Amino acid sequence: MSVTKAFLDTNILIYIFSEDQNKKREQAISRINSYKRYISTQVLTEFCSIGIRKLKMDHLHIEVALNELCLKNGLLTVDVDTIKLGLHIQNKYHYSYYDSLIIASALESNCDYLLSEDMNNGQVIEKSLTILNIFDN
Repeated sequence: MSVTKAFLDTNILIYIFSEDQNKKREQAISRINSYKRYISTQVLTEFCSIGIRKLKMDHLHIEVALNELCLKNGLLTVDVDTIKLGLHIQNKYHYSYYDSLIIASALESNCDYLLSEDMNNGQVIEKSLTILNIFDN
């Protein structure tokens, strides 16, 4: 029996760690649990930036969140090969460079799905990765 692997976009993490008890937070928490999950160093840095700027999280809270994220998810380190693949994805699929880098990380992690709120739901990338909006129902 194979495990379904999913890469988490930054926006999914933002909903999960938001103090707001809203529907999207509940959906994100409940729907990611059926996957073996992966994130990248890029996602962690974006999470820190948004956590500080928009969520007004203090540094200790962010550090605790980072530790939890690294414990519960596989972590891909963005390297030069990831960057080159991101450039290829950006050129071929016309996503922003940073979204393309996330897609590249998901591909390098051999994920089945990329869970994201703001990319093309259902689009298949490189015949192996499907973008899935877990809020689209």
